[in-house]
Amino acid sequence: MPSDETANAAPKGGKCPICGKPPVQKFRPFCSQRCQHIDLGRWLGERYRISPDESPTEPPGEPGEDES
Repeated sequence: MPSDETANAAPKGGKCPICGKPPVQKFRPFCSQRCQHIDLGRWLGERYRISPDESPTEPPGEPGEDES
């Protein structure tokens, strides 16, 4: 009899971004709750960052127009 993790394994390719094992449907894209928690800890610990847009955009309205 297959284990729960084997029975719920994702049918298509891809790997767990933490450990590289095949993902499990219940925890996708991760293979386990442990890997989910590791990833969450990295986000909360600010190890992952989204870089800001390098070119600032102009605010709505005409350039040089004061919005006050």
